[in-house]
Amino acid sequence: MTNVILITGGSGLVGNAIKAIVPEFGGEVAKNNTFIYISSADYNLSVMNETEQMFIKYKPDYVIHLAACVGGLYKNMNNKVAMLEQNLTINYNMVHCSHKFKVKKMVAFLSTCIFPDKTTYPIDETMLHNGPPHFSNDAYAYAKRMLEIHCRMYRENYGDNFVCVIPTNIYGHHDNFDLEDGHVLPALIHKCFLAKQENVDFIVRGSGKPMRQFIYSDDLARLVLAILFDNGEKITDTIILSVSEADEVSIGDVARKIANCFDYGHRIRFDESFSDGQYKKTASNQLLVQKFPDFRFTDIDVGIAQTVKWFLQNQDIVRK
Repeated sequence: MTNVILITGGSGLVGNAIKAIVPEFGGEVAKNNTFIYISSADYNLSVMNETEQMFIKYKPDYVIHLAACVGGLYKNMNNKVAMLEQNLTINYNMVHCSHKFKVKKMVAFLSTCIFPDKTTYPIDETMLHNGPPHFSNDAYAYAKRMLEIHCRMYRENYGDNFVCVIPTNIYGHHDNFDLEDGHVLPALIHKCFLAKQENVDFIVRGSGKPMRQFIYSDDLARLVLAILFDNGEKITDTIILSVSEADEVSIGDVARKIANCFDYGHRIRFDESFSDGQYKKTASNQLLVQKFPDFRFTDIDVGIAQTVKWFLQNQDIVRK
């Protein structure tokens, strides 16, 4: 019997990556599973009735919950009420309905930005609630922390197979390249593209010193599908999905890598009048390496080059 796998946020960065990666898992995956990709145009998941109607229509056996109200540093800082309330309601509705409609397994997405601001590094899965998050994205962070708690309560009370994954900074094809609301890497790609078009300096907000771990969306998709199909043998709780500490890079280095793809490295300039946000949030991937020792990540130079290439070739569909 064919399983139905429902993917919320299915038209976004990770949803499109999953769609592209599914064929890699072989004919049996495609044969035995029907993948349903849901976007905000299909259902408003902050409304319980619409969320229930989605579950009634598709009767999912498995759920990958990607949908969220997301954005870059400045959207998080300037829209805290919306970031808190929209994410709380979306996540509540999805977890509640996944239990009510007897979903066999749900994989729900968190983010490393939800970890405590004042902490020791590297951060691991046990440290999620050890202190307040950084003020710049605390509204989003607290909503995501509640998602982790909600999933854990359902595991403890009812034995639901609800697990959370914590990816570091995701980038790749089908990202949001908006200059204000996009995350740092895609926004920088768009900004460098425009700077070269207009023959002006490529200006990067902030000092460029903050450090981040970036994960290519195709790599993340492979890991999520591996977790979804592991039948609880490997992952039964929350897990960080990240490259190693050694692969952490500065925003400045990312900007230079992007500029080099456009042959525009000589025009880069950092505007330190803008906030840097959190300096670092280094995450440990020891549990991931333990559970998936043979997994190999895409080199960031390769991933950025492929993302820039996709951005240039898909100007008609790019979110910007």
